[in-house]
Amino acid sequence: MPIPQEVTGEEIDKDVRQELQSLPKTLAEDVARNLVMVARLIDEDPEAAYGYSRVALRLASRVAAVREAAGFAAYASQKYAEALAEFRAARRMTGNVELWPVMADCERGLGRPEKALDMAGAPEVHKLDKAGQVEMRLVAAGARRDMGQLDAAIVTLQSPELASNSVQPWTARLRYAYADALLAVGREAEAREWFAKAVEADRDGSTDASDRLAELDGVEFTDALDENEGADGSERGSEGPSEDASEQSSKSGEDDREV
Repeated sequence: MPIPQEVTGEEIDKDVRQELQSLPKTLAEDVARNLVMVARLIDEDPEAAYGYSRVALRLASRVAAVREAAGFAAYASQKYAEALAEFRAARRMTGNVELWPVMADCERGLGRPEKALDMAGAPEVHKLDKAGQVEMRLVAAGARRDMGQLDAAIVTLQSPELASNSVQPWTARLRYAYADALLAVGREAEAREWFAKAVEADRDGSTDASDRLAELDGVEFTDALDENEGADGSERGSEGPSEDASEQSSKSGEDDREV
């Protein structure tokens, strides 16, 4: 697969670069460049990222970082069986447990929520750092919802991390999942409150909490370039945002995935 000339392979994490030192220099460079492409494309074009990961895997299947990257690329492409196999291989090579939550989520993707719940109660969870434990809680709640246990999903998400006022990297997603679970059982007022809290914490736009909040408030947004616009680009209709959109803008100023 083509790789832009400006991609040198030096862009990869230093720990990954160190792992690749076990390979011949030219081979290590080729693998590194493909891993850079995986990282660049995994969010915007998962299938392309998957293609680059397969090239890296073909070149260096005995490198744990390569197996892990291949796992995440497969996961992003919803190839859960393949992702799980790669994550298991990476874990065997390193002995690390940090992939445990995403492995459990692969079980969900494969239609085995019971297996994901078993993993949520395994000893490995106690070895995870705080971020990993929160991720595992999100996966477990998702598994409960997969099984139709909506109230249990809500209880699963109730935790000191959810109640905390401090904003951590996982805060927005945790609050969002809780709001979505509340909405699923018809607790709309509480859901609105938690979607608003998710918006407060979502500094990088990792969720669509603001859209969900607007939906609960009955706000509709209209495209300024609607069908009334003339072919020459001049507008024939009213100008500016709709009244509802203006009201929501005011509310947004006042208010501070699920897996």
